[in-house]
Amino acid sequence: MQAVLLLSLSMQKQNFCRSLAALALLGAAPLLAVGQAPAKVKVKTKVKTTKTAPTARATTAAPIANPVLAGDYPDPSVTKVGNTYWATATTSNWGPTFPLLKSTDLQNWSLVGHVFPGERPAWADYYFWAPEINHDANGKTYVFYTAHKRGGNLAVGVASADRPEGPYQDHGPLVGQPDGSIDGFPMQDEKGQPYLLWKEDGNSQNKPTPIWAQRLSADRTQLVGEKTELFRNTATWEGNLVEGPSVVRHDGYFYMFYAANGCCGAGCTYATGVARAKNLLGPWEKYDRNPILTKNDTWTCPGHGTAVERNGHWYMLHHAYQTNSMQYVGRQGVLSEFVWTKTGWPEFLADHSTPRAAAPVPAVVADEFAGSALGASWEWPVEDKPQFALSGGQLQLTARPDKGGAALGRPTLAANYTATTTLLNPSALPAGASAGLGALGDPKNALSVLVGDGKLQVQELRDGKTRTLAEAALPAASPAVHLRVQDQGGSHYRFAYSPDGRTWTELLPAGQTADGGYLPPWDRGVRIGVLAQGPASATATFERFELMNK
Repeated sequence: MQAVLLLSLSMQKQNFCRSLAALALLGAAPLLAVGQAPAKVKVKTKVKTTKTAPTARATTAAPIANPVLAGDYPDPSVTKVGNTYWATATTSNWGPTFPLLKSTDLQNWSLVGHVFPGERPAWADYYFWAPEINHDANGKTYVFYTAHKRGGNLAVGVASADRPEGPYQDHGPLVGQPDGSIDGFPMQDEKGQPYLLWKEDGNSQNKPTPIWAQRLSADRTQLVGEKTELFRNTATWEGNLVEGPSVVRHDGYFYMFYAANGCCGAGCTYATGVARAKNLLGPWEKYDRNPILTKNDTWTCPGHGTAVERNGHWYMLHHAYQTNSMQYVGRQGVLSEFVWTKTGWPEFLADHSTPRAAAPVPAVVADEFAGSALGASWEWPVEDKPQFALSGGQLQLTARPDKGGAALGRPTLAANYTATTTLLNPSALPAGASAGLGALGDPKNALSVLVGDGKLQVQELRDGKTRTLAEAALPAASPAVHLRVQDQGGSHYRFAYSPDGRTWTELLPAGQTADGGYLPPWDRGVRIGVLAQGPASATATFERFELMNK
C-alpha cells in the first residue's frame, strides 16, 4: 500500500468514530449505478420552542438491562425475520467476520455463526465495519458492510443469503469514493424504490462528511443512476463528522438517526441526532434539540445503531462504552427506548440516555475444547488466521514465527477478570518455540505469560518490540503447566503459573502489575487468549480455557 494511503487511513483511524449503522424495516426494489455529481442540498433547521410531550404508548415493556450484547460489539444492526430478531456488528481486524446473533425479545441474544465464517471476501483485507443486516421484501437477507479494499480505500460492499443464518454470498463492493465510503444503509423511498445511503469518509482528509443516497438495482448488487447528498455535518455538536445513518418511516416522514463527533477511545465525544424529511432525497430537517441520545454516568458515547419496533415500543440497538471498562472491553451493544412526541420527533427515555440497569455478566465462561469445531466466540487476527485443530478435548495451535505468533482470542466482558488455561507437554516444544496465555490488542501489541526453552516469561509486545518483564525456570519434567492472567481495572495485569491448578506462583514481584493501557487499538477492545510462537513445525497443545469475570 502506498505511503499516502497509509497516512490517510491513520488520520481516519484517529479522527473517525466507527459505529455501525442500523435498522432493517426495508422493502425491496432495484439497485443503481455510481453517479459523481452531487445534487443541490437543502438542510433546514426548524426551531421549535413548544415543549414536547410523549404520546401514548403500547402496553408496558419489560425493563431494559444493559448491555444486551456484552463485549466488543460496535455498530450493531438488527432486522426482524418472522418472530426472530437477527443482529450483527463490527469485527474490524478480528475474524471470523461479522457475528450473527438471534433473539426473540431484543434483550437476550445467542451467537449462532458469522456472515463470513471462514475466509474474508476476496476484494477486502481489513477494517470490516458497520454491517447493516436487512431482511428484504424479496425474501432474501442482505448485509451491507464496510471494508478496506485491497490496494484502495474504504468501500461499502454487500452479501446476501436465502436465510438470515446464511450461508452468505458476497457480491463485492458497491461504492468506494477516493476519500472512502462507509456505513451503508438500505431504504425504500416513498415510491418503493430501493436506495443505499452511506457516508463519504471526508473526515479522514479533514473534509466534511456528506451522507449520500443512490438507487439500488433490483438484485441489490450495484448502484444505478446519480447519487444525491442528503446532508452533512453542519451543527457544532456534530464536530468533524456525521455517520451511521439508520432510517425509519413514521407518520408520513422519513426519520434518520445518525451518530456524530468522535467515536472511540477515552476521549470520545459521540452522540446521536435525528433528522427528518417527507421524501427520502430531501430536503432534510435536523432536529433543533439534537443530540437526542447522550452519555450518562454508566454509558458514554452512545451511537451508531438501528431503530427497531417491538410490540408497539420503539428502540435503538446501538453501542456505547461502559464507563468502568471503556476501551478495554470496547463498545458494547446496548438497547435504548424512545417514544414519538406530539411534535412528531423521537425522544429517548431514561433522561435522553441509555438505561443504567445492569445486565449480569456471566461469572464463568469455559471451553473444554470438546468436539471438532472451535467455539463461535473465538477470534483471530483477520489477516493472519492461524492453523488449529481440536481433538480429544484438546486445542492444538500451530506456531508462527512473526506477527506476535499464532493467536486465538475471546472478547473480554468486564474490567476485572481471571483467565486460565493448561499447556500440555511444555518441555516438548522445540527450541525457539514458546506458547502461553495473553491479553491481545493486535498482532503488534500483547501482554503474555509464555513457556519455552525451559523458562516461563512475562513478555510485553509493544509496537512490535518485545521486552521480558519477568522470568522463572520451568519446573523439571512438567507434564503440564497451568497458566493464569488476572486483569484489574482493564489495564493492570498479573501473571502466574501452577503445576496443578491449585497452588500458584506469581511471576511479577509482589504488589507490581504490568501496564496494559497501550493494548486496545483505537477501534477495538482487548481479547484474552492463547498464543504459539516460533517455527511453523511447532505445535502447542492446550486443555480447557476458563474466563472468570468479577
